[in-house]
This record gives sequence, structure tokens and C-alpha cells, in this order.
Amino acid sequence: MAGATILASGKVVVILDLPSLLRSMGERSILERPEQEDALLSGDSFEPGAGDIGAKTIMVVDDSVTVRKVTSRVLEREGFIVATAKDGVEATEMLADVKPDLMLLDIEMPRMDGFEVARVVRSSEEFSQLPIIMISSRTGEKHQQRARDIGVNEFLGKPYQEDKLLNLLDELLEFGFA
Repeated sequence: MAGATILASGKVVVILDLPSLLRSMGERSILERPEQEDALLSGDSFEPGAGDIGAKTIMVVDDSVTVRKVTSRVLEREGFIVATAKDGVEATEMLADVKPDLMLLDIEMPRMDGFEVARVVRSSEEFSQLPIIMISSRTGEKHQQRARDIGVNEFLGKPYQEDKLLNLLDELLEFGFA
């Protein structure tokens, strides 16, 4: 349940958080395409990739629990699959199991900062073209230039504007990466 509201008539109405409800019930995604549904109903196997767009996976790397939760909710509401990491070490370890389509990355984190994570990602053969959006309260030109030098695609200041983030995601994910 996402919350409740009181209508003008005085009636209380519950507001459901449908994506969370489906996840908690273990149901398949409401974003699955018809060919997936047909294959599942007929018992055939479905091979993602052949004409399937599917939901994109975004990795959110930030040491702030609040930022991870708020950003995850925004992304999940838009139909993205979200993986979160609390610092750079956890993020780089997760890359062995999670293949994100884009990474949202904070600068200031314990154990491994965002600049080092970006360097690791860019030096990886598999993820060298992974789109990275750095989101930080450190918005000075020095930090933005350092991010560009490493190969970060875009830079947003905290607090970021939701519509600007979503527009950048559309722009960067439109072309994908190999």
C-alpha cells in the first residue's frame, strides 16, 4: 500500500503501490511483452533479445539510504528494474552478477568513491560503454571536468530534477550499448 486519501465525500480510499505488490507476490512483470506471454502460456521457452526490448536495469550507487530509496521509487514507477549499491566496492562486486543498462553514481562514498568506480567500469571490456550519470552535491566545474575526463556521460547536481533525470535516461538508453 502506498498510502490513503480522504475523498471530498469523506470516504477513505486506499492507494495501492502496484509494482511493489506484484514484486512481493512473485508475479511476473506487468511490462512483459505479448510474445513472452504467448510463450509462457504455450509452455515454449522465450529467448529475450530477439526483438524484445524488455525493462532496462539501472544500477543506483549512493551511500545515502534516502537517495537510493527515492531514486529507486522514481525509476521503478517508470518501469525500470533497479539494483542498488551502498558504495563503490559493493557496486563493482555486483557487476559480476548484474548487467545494468545504465549506472547512476554518487561521488562521495566510503571505501571507493564514484570517480574510482567510473574508472573501474571504463577499464572493463564488458562495461566500457556503459552509460554513467554522476549525481552529486559536488557540482563545481573541477568535479564535472574530472568526471568527463574519466568518461562519465552526464552530470547532475543534488538534488536532481526528476524530469531532467528521466530525459537523460531516455536519451542515453535510446542507443543502448554492446
